[in-house]
Amino acid sequence: MQTASTLLMVRPANFGFNPETAESNFYQQSDNRPAAEINRLAQQEFDGFVAMLRDQGVQVIVEEDTAEPVKPDAVFPNNWFSTHADGRLILYPMYSPTRRQERRKDFVEDLMKRKFQVNEIIDLSFFEDDGQYLEGTGSMVMDHQAKLIYACYSERTHPIPLDYLGKLLGYKVVGFHAVQEFQGVSSPIYHTNVMMHIGTDLAVVCLDSIPKASEKQAVQKSLTQAGKKVVPITPKQKFNFAGNMLEVGNDGGEKFTVMSETALDSLNVGQIQLIEKYSTIISPSIPTIEKLGGGSARCMMAEIFLPLAT
Repeated sequence: MQTASTLLMVRPANFGFNPETAESNFYQQSDNRPAAEINRLAQQEFDGFVAMLRDQGVQVIVEEDTAEPVKPDAVFPNNWFSTHADGRLILYPMYSPTRRQERRKDFVEDLMKRKFQVNEIIDLSFFEDDGQYLEGTGSMVMDHQAKLIYACYSERTHPIPLDYLGKLLGYKVVGFHAVQEFQGVSSPIYHTNVMMHIGTDLAVVCLDSIPKASEKQAVQKSLTQAGKKVVPITPKQKFNFAGNMLEVGNDGGEKFTVMSETALDSLNVGQIQLIEKYSTIISPSIPTIEKLGGGSARCMMAEIFLPLAT
């Protein structure tokens, strides 16, 4: 299945600007407000987001971040683990030493207490010893129906662990290079899910971020062959997190496309109508999390595809 109806989200205890990640994430902006105020605002945004999802019948497991050690990016759990319908749970190698502390065994134990079946835990964090990184469903956008992984190479997405995971899952890897322009400087896009989203029927993608014509054509062809209706977005829309979406479901079989209010405000009428043809839009307001964390709505949701224990 492409769409999960259960999500895991982490309520932050010390949300804030992380200088370790800012070098490769140009979306992050520092803030001089007191740390306690920033975290309070982030918690308010988080709580409002969870409430919007639950109001639509989406199951949300809320885990609490711990005060110690301080983990400013704990609100983005999709980077350190993913779950799969065959009962596998995968742990990922992380670029930032601070972020490696987000990997928590008790989260996995809680999923099992909730009757989710974990048949195997695959720990890829050993790649960190060689300076090789692959930051979960930030680094990768997966088409589970077509068994494809799309990934743009960067400081946080290296080809060796990417190919290793592709073989483990039996998925074909569609790797490419994507860049962003900021203040006259071109740099690699740090996470694929910033510029690309794949749902059951739609693919939202900033093709203009892929400078190499052959790679751009390969991505577009792969999406089309997989039966996706391609919705192009502009680099400016990408900068407003329009690529950072996720399709989720509820127990009633309804589909929702989740994006931030910032992302929704950047879309034109035609793009919105096309998305709404296939799903209902949920758009939380999360400006503090977006500004300081450099991630948006999709990054805050870890999909739970695990089967229920019988």
